Amino acid sequence: MKKWIGIAGVLCMLLAGCSNPPGGDEGEGVDKENPSGDLSPLSKKTTVVIAEDGAASGAGFYIANEKGYFDDYNIEIEFATFANSDDMLPALASGEVDIAGGISSASFFNAIAQGIDVKIVADKGHNVEGKSYFTFVIGADKQEEIKDYSDLKGKKVAVSSQNALDEYIYFDMLEHAGLAKDEVEFVLMPDFGNMLAAIENGSIDAALQIEPLITQGIANGIHVRLGDATDFAPEAQIAMVLGSPDFIGKEKDVSLRFMAAYLKGVRDYNDAFTKGQDKDEIINIMTQYTALKDAAVWEDVFVTGLDPDGKMFIDNIREQYELYKDNGAIQGEIDFDEAIDTKLTEEVVEILGEYN
Repeated sequence: MKKWIGIAGVLCMLLAGCSNPPGGDEGEGVDKENPSGDLSPLSKKTTVVIAEDGAASGAGFYIANEKGYFDDYNIEIEFATFANSDDMLPALASGEVDIAGGISSASFFNAIAQGIDVKIVADKGHNVEGKSYFTFVIGADKQEEIKDYSDLKGKKVAVSSQNALDEYIYFDMLEHAGLAKDEVEFVLMPDFGNMLAAIENGSIDAALQIEPLITQGIANGIHVRLGDATDFAPEAQIAMVLGSPDFIGKEKDVSLRFMAAYLKGVRDYNDAFTKGQDKDEIINIMTQYTALKDAAVWEDVFVTGLDPDGKMFIDNIREQYELYKDNGAIQGEIDFDEAIDTKLTEEVVEILGEYN
């Protein structure tokens, strides 16, 4: 029996594992008469464990589970969590889990550089242009003195981590604003909730904050948005779906169907939040699985961007790695042609067709 422990934070990694062997070598078996309307179901029920802490970026998994897309392929889902990414990556590489999700960080890249074999396979989170779910806010009382990013000169700005995605976006902002590092006071504050209190009591002036705390802080008059992160980082890859080499390569029947169900869930998510289709149903699912239980707030938040075809900003993943390397936080080299493998997602899109 596997041992699963812990509950991770807002941006925690998302994992999935397959505990039973696939039900034989079905091949693709594409037929409109299949329950899924495309791929045939596995001949034996196969359990896939998704370690998920309720992050909104797991929407594709939640929706696919509730709407029966996994059932159509004879896949049974179990949800569980890991305490942290240090436990997750070796388990993924060893095949204890099959699919995982994580954010860019020096520790993530160092693990790969040091021999932890995982594949980066699909998008699991990015900012939507003009509606970033991960962006800068300023104190509501600072609106007259901070009207642009350049006005952050001499100000205290809270960021939740160093040598990780948060700091990458922070440095992009400084470059966009024409500010040197020493012209802004960087405040390391790992807890996003503490950022709300710090802005309210005036101990910081701005923060790189995340939804739904952004919307909640605005509603309570604590802070306001400062522009939008896509002003200066329009193609930042925030989170990625990762795959075990064994799951992607040897468990092809399961992984192909798993990814098909996932992308169907992601497409329903996009239909709801970009087209308004069945939005109440999707919001109801999100309130069941995530920490945000208020359906009314889901109407206001800027939601996580999830590409309906699973496409990633691959060049940006490399750029983030280079930043951490320049900062001296990377030990070793990564062969990105080997680490990034989008063939599975591309094959699923060929089967499902591109999202319109």
